[in-house]
Amino acid sequence: MVQKFVRGEWAVLARQRQAVILEEARRSGAVRVSDLVARLGVSDMTVRRDLDVLAGRGLVEKVYGGATSVVGKSTDEPGFEAKSVRQLAQKEAIAGLAASLVKPGTAIGLSAGTTTWTLAHALAGVPGLTVVTNSIQVADVLRASTQPDRTVVLTGGVRTPSDALVGPVAVHSLRSLHLDLVFLGVHGMAEGPGFTTPNLTESETDRALVEAGRRLVVLADHTKWGTVGISTIADLDEAHAVVTDDGLSVPAREILADRVGELLIAETAENLEAEEA
Repeated sequence: MVQKFVRGEWAVLARQRQAVILEEARRSGAVRVSDLVARLGVSDMTVRRDLDVLAGRGLVEKVYGGATSVVGKSTDEPGFEAKSVRQLAQKEAIAGLAASLVKPGTAIGLSAGTTTWTLAHALAGVPGLTVVTNSIQVADVLRASTQPDRTVVLTGGVRTPSDALVGPVAVHSLRSLHLDLVFLGVHGMAEGPGFTTPNLTESETDRALVEAGRRLVVLADHTKWGTVGISTIADLDEAHAVVTDDGLSVPAREILADRVGELLIAETAENLEAEEA
């Protein structure tokens, strides 16, 4: 029997494998090629190619027989492609739940990031939206929409590794706007520092976006809890809602439920399948 794969399908499979490898490396500190071959059901060569991709993006460090996790710092800022392979199922669940908060005909803001980029895809069927963003990637998705009554506003600014437009030009344009709802993607969230980013200039731009909205919704998967970037965008109690996934620990849920306006937990596909089974 001959199996055929189109380019897009093969790319998705590769991203899923890489997401599993990265998650395991972060959880245990290191991964072995032999263990990954058994877990993923692919060849030794395929696993080594995936490790090459992740190492090339600075997400793992290759060692003999496998790879080790790269410990992040408060100023580390992976590029958009590097972040796009992380927590795919969680981001899709979060985006689906967040999209349900958007009403037709409203003006919303989307910050840069892979979770807000996933949300942009989920907004395809919502009519009459005006969307303001400082993300090139998000703007590209929204402009490709078939909705004829959609307006997309892309701020100017200087481009960062995560494809955000930041700096004085972006801040100036955002300060003259008034939005119904702002969706903010973050690098990390923690009880003391709040919602943070590793980029000082991006932090200033994100704060301007937050101030432009009547309501703030933070999108952050469970791995963001306990991660602290160098600069705070907003305190926890500034968020009207936080949308996260069901991998978030109970202690973290209790802290967020006490501090934010509303904590919304998105169920991931794998957990739903486990419950049905």
